[in-house]
Order: sequence, then C-alpha cells, then structure tokens
Amino acid sequence: TNPADTGGGTSTGTTGGSTTTSTVAQGAAPGSPQDFATNVGDRVFFGFDQYDLTAEAQAELQKQATWLKTYPQYRFVIEGHCDERGTREYNLALGERRATSVKNYLVALGIDQNRMQTISYGKERPAVLGSNEEAWAQNRRGVIVLQ
Repeated sequence: TNPADTGGGTSTGTTGGSTTTSTVAQGAAPGSPQDFATNVGDRVFFGFDQYDLTAEAQAELQKQATWLKTYPQYRFVIEGHCDERGTREYNLALGERRATSVKNYLVALGIDQNRMQTISYGKERPAVLGSNEEAWAQNRRGVIVLQ
C-alpha cells in the first residue's frame, strides 16, 4: 500500500505519565474493552458523503490513541459504516475510505499499524434505524472494535 496520507502535517507523539480517569463507569475494569467503549469512546462520525476527519473526530481519536498506547496488548478492527443513502457498492467503497482515514490518523499518532485492520460494512449494519438526518448522522461512523 501507499504511505499513509492523513491530510495533517507532522505528527507529534505525546509521551507522559499514566492517564487517570476520574469517572469510571460501574463495572468497567480499567483496560477492558468495556472501559474503552464506555469511558473513552469507540467511534467517530463523518459528514454526508465525507471521509475526512473533523476536528471533533480527531480529538476523539487522540483520546483513543492514548488509551491504545496504554494497553498495547489489544489488536483491533476499524469498521467503516455509512448511512442508507447511495448504492451498496458506493457505500462499501466510502466505508473503506472512512476506516482507512481512521487507521491513517492513528498511525500518525504512533499506533502500530500491525495492530489494526480495516473493514467496510457500507450501509449493511446501521447503528440506528430510520430515514432521517438524526439516524443517518449516527450511521456515518468509524468504529474501533478491540480483539
């Protein structure tokens, strides 16, 4: 594959002490997949027909990268998802571009690309059912699934 193009400039790795989370959900052991999903967040969202990362998505991925650096034992899959509009084929390609955008950004933040793989589900696995902007916005996403 070609070198990663994240659209950003230089990457700066942040090294530092351990990060403490002041509010931990009940039953989510630190370092568990539940801790990641509940306390860090396992997804980012995209605009309509977009695969570039918004500032909000970049901030989420920075939090996720910090957690992933703290717990390097996890391998993970980055899922690319789309809303229901568009053809199946188009959305599978768009979902792949979304997953790749997330992957490239995490690599730029210092996460080993050998820990991750990407997959596109296109519009096949909606998080929210409905044919309105609220549902569509929740379905245009990239999700990190720990293994």
